Amino acid sequence: MFFYLSKLLPLFFYPLGLACLCLLVALFMLWKRPRTAALAIALALILLLSSSNGWVSRWLVQSLEWQNLPPVEIPTAEAIVVLGGATRSALPPRPSVDLNEAGDRVIYAGELYREKKAPVIILSGGRINWKGSGSSESADMASILTSIGIPEAAIVQEPDSLNTYQNAVNVKKILVSRGIRRVLLVTSAIHMPRSLLIFRRQGIDAIPTPTDFLISEGDLQELSSTPKAALLNVLPDVDNLNLFTAALKEYVGILAYRLRGWL
Repeated sequence: MFFYLSKLLPLFFYPLGLACLCLLVALFMLWKRPRTAALAIALALILLLSSSNGWVSRWLVQSLEWQNLPPVEIPTAEAIVVLGGATRSALPPRPSVDLNEAGDRVIYAGELYREKKAPVIILSGGRINWKGSGSSESADMASILTSIGIPEAAIVQEPDSLNTYQNAVNVKKILVSRGIRRVLLVTSAIHMPRSLLIFRRQGIDAIPTPTDFLISEGDLQELSSTPKAALLNVLPDVDNLNLFTAALKEYVGILAYRLRGWL
């Protein structure tokens, strides 16, 4: 129940959920307290407009992603650790496992292995039973890697973790059992700050190896490249709202994990 609530309650702190709450308040107050209703509607509008423009959303995402920029030369390690959240299981009508927006991490791990950066790939991720179905995320990632030529003998699965904290705890057990001390941590750039803090709190020598950058130098230059671009990036856009929410989710996660003593 706690795990379910930890996923449910934060939704009401994100722009869309909070705006919906404001509109519900406005709906109930519309006849008895019109001023309160108007204030709630105005707050909902401000929330949606501020969180769905390119200037705010890209800045917020950049503040996370650019904390751990990839080095010019990736060092070698004893294992590559890939966190889940990058796949969709092979359920009809999908003919096979699909990669989602964060799927770059799986392909990137395969590239690092081929470049001989580490001899082992540890895949960490289970499957939340009330959030879709199918095989574990680790099994899905293994399916993708073997399909592109990574040998099964080089892959170790950790199929039980349901959040980033459990990723770190369960991966550490594997590392200790194999005598592995240094790993390349592969996850999306926006997720790297929280992941790195958790893994290092577990005493794991993790080298940040981010991928799936949502904001590039070109994206930032686009904001003010022309007056038309600057204006368009002020207007509400669903993609910007998604970026803002993803970044806010990470900041909420960092706060929640810190309060629980996981960071």
